Amino acid sequence: MNQRELLEILKYIDPAVCEYNAWIQVGMALKHEGLPCSVWENWSRGDGRRYHDGECERKWRGFQGSSEPVTGATIVQLAKDQGWIPEYDNSSEGFELEWDSVIGAGKPDGKVVDSAWVEPKEIPEPSDWHPAKQLITYLETLFGENELVGYVTESWIKDGKAMPTKGCSDRTAGELIRELAKCGDDVGAVLGDYDPGVGAWIRFNPLDGKGVNNANVTEFRYALVESDDMDLEKQNAMIRELELPVAALVHSGGKSLHAIVRIDADSYEQYRKRVDFLYKICKKNGMTIDSQNRNPSRLSRMPGVTRKGRKQFLVDTNIGKANWAEWQEWIEGVNDDLPDMESLSDVWGNLPELAPPLIDGVLRRGHKMLLVGPSKAGKSYALIELCIAIAGGGEWFGWKCEQGKVLYVNLELDRASCLHRFKDVYGALGADPAAGMRNIDVWNLRGKSMPMDSLAPKLIRRAAKSKYSAIIIDPIYKVITGDENSADQMARFCNQFDTICNSLGCAVIYCHHHSKGSQGQKRSMDRASGSGVFARDPDALLDMIELEVTDAITLQEENKATCSAIAAFLDKTAAGWREDAGQDDLLSSAAMERIAKDKLREAEQPALRAAVDAAKVVVKRRTAWRIEGTLREFPRFAPVNLWFDFPVHHIDRGGLQDLKMDEGGAPRKQGKPGRPSGLAKQRQSLETAFAACDTESAGVVKVGDLMEYLDKARSTVKEYIDNHPGFKRDSKGDVFKVSEN
Repeated sequence: MNQRELLEILKYIDPAVCEYNAWIQVGMALKHEGLPCSVWENWSRGDGRRYHDGECERKWRGFQGSSEPVTGATIVQLAKDQGWIPEYDNSSEGFELEWDSVIGAGKPDGKVVDSAWVEPKEIPEPSDWHPAKQLITYLETLFGENELVGYVTESWIKDGKAMPTKGCSDRTAGELIRELAKCGDDVGAVLGDYDPGVGAWIRFNPLDGKGVNNANVTEFRYALVESDDMDLEKQNAMIRELELPVAALVHSGGKSLHAIVRIDADSYEQYRKRVDFLYKICKKNGMTIDSQNRNPSRLSRMPGVTRKGRKQFLVDTNIGKANWAEWQEWIEGVNDDLPDMESLSDVWGNLPELAPPLIDGVLRRGHKMLLVGPSKAGKSYALIELCIAIAGGGEWFGWKCEQGKVLYVNLELDRASCLHRFKDVYGALGADPAAGMRNIDVWNLRGKSMPMDSLAPKLIRRAAKSKYSAIIIDPIYKVITGDENSADQMARFCNQFDTICNSLGCAVIYCHHHSKGSQGQKRSMDRASGSGVFARDPDALLDMIELEVTDAITLQEENKATCSAIAAFLDKTAAGWREDAGQDDLLSSAAMERIAKDKLREAEQPALRAAVDAAKVVVKRRTAWRIEGTLREFPRFAPVNLWFDFPVHHIDRGGLQDLKMDEGGAPRKQGKPGRPSGLAKQRQSLETAFAACDTESAGVVKVGDLMEYLDKARSTVKEYIDNHPGFKRDSKGDVFKVSEN
């Protein structure tokens, strides 16, 4: 932080409310940062009650430095403690939003008017001077009848300057109004005589009668806006051009106007935030505001008295917007960062280029994608697979990915588990880490996650220079802001992803879980938990639903796994075996087992059986999944069927597509809900076994081969054959396939 920025921040610290130790720390910090003592001196003068000429210089000489110096960071923290909020930019930690702030709407720059073009507005001095009426109008405008008012009529001289005393704070507005109405124009008879060369003061927020500090303020209703370096007529014009919600505008009798602005805060904390916002808007529009007026207990000039021969009077009441909310909405509306409207005819012949695909046929660069599924679907593994595919320019579930840099935001796993997962997935995929590992960054935030409206600006700041093609956030339930069943709150939450996309020019990919209960009868876009906004907001929604694998498909997969395991074993132990095997043999576990029995020594058989058993275990532990998509930019794709073989997914090359889906999205049911009937299962098993054992496509196999394939007793296999109209058997043990007519 440079000296200019530090001086600007110092304006937000009121020396009058600083404890002695904080005052000393400011001086030490200023000296450490290379600033002169005069800066500390000028700032300290803002505490008229405790300031003594020359004291700063004496203390300054004693600041000799230390091994743990007080730095400019102390000034920053003191400013924050008094309500200063850093402006948001790419180098900061972000800016704080209130609950009702619009998430993702962008931070308005606050520029409403060009002060150079604002014409001064004349301030007519009241010719018919009625001091009591002036003050009565002020009190009626700002206070309730029973609210206590703080005012000061007595002053004392310090270093040649008149300073206000603490004054009175034990009379209600109603009492003062009634007495002023009877006094004629002798205000002093009600409030006490004041020095006409000095004037009088009044506090614009009600008090509790026990003191005149911030802690004694009962309602944080108003704030003071004052500018000393602008012509009075220009101040008048600027206050009106900015539509400030002014309850009372008072001529100070000097070189400034005092605008008593409606803040309508519920607490001191909210008051500080709103005053800070108010002052920033004024400053951005060319008004240099006296930041020492920020305190809610601050004194302002009292209308209805004179000061050095000039009147302190009400210029106007109730001008600008009606209240704070209306004014803030107007400011944000003027600075909404929305693009200009354009005529279609102007761009028809020169349409902008579409963003190139990041995932071919699914997602474009700079767009949003949501992956939804139940627990144990391996969603996180699927997203890690996607990271690897993008980083290496490979395929993900059959879709080609454009190579680029990707950030994986891990919100759920500890750091070690997350990094081991990446290595495990690389190994299971057989992918070369060197092809894209340098393109993957991981941000481990387990235990440090926060609401998305707080995380987004931090993420943007850290990722601004990394040129990511995609940012993957896993999972979003860790960062959801608000009630996930509330459409408006979830719309604001999802807007954060737009902010990231727009700020970084990258795709944002995130995952969410299914709602509770059965998902089969729902459409894919209605399965995500919470508001329907989740499904309708992203440009691509990919939904994973588990498929119930039939016994027939399991047998098919076990047959394939057995064939592959035997072939791999023979390749290592029986060179040249493929010369004696036909193409059909490679697809039949029974045929492959006969070949293995013929080619291998007896001592090798146990090792083969162990390899086959291990392959079957892998098949049994696998789960089957179907991905359906709802896309905004591309045509709907055919459902993709996957096997989740921990820790990776593999595309199914046949079998799962036979599990038909009804219109509701559930596997078609036969017999008992969710699974085929017993007879149907028998027939499916027999058909699969016959096809596997009929290696010559002769339409005839042995009962013994079917027994071995099905691992069933002879009587059970005979029952299967007799119950199937498409097969018959003879007394020799041959089974024939016949027409089902």
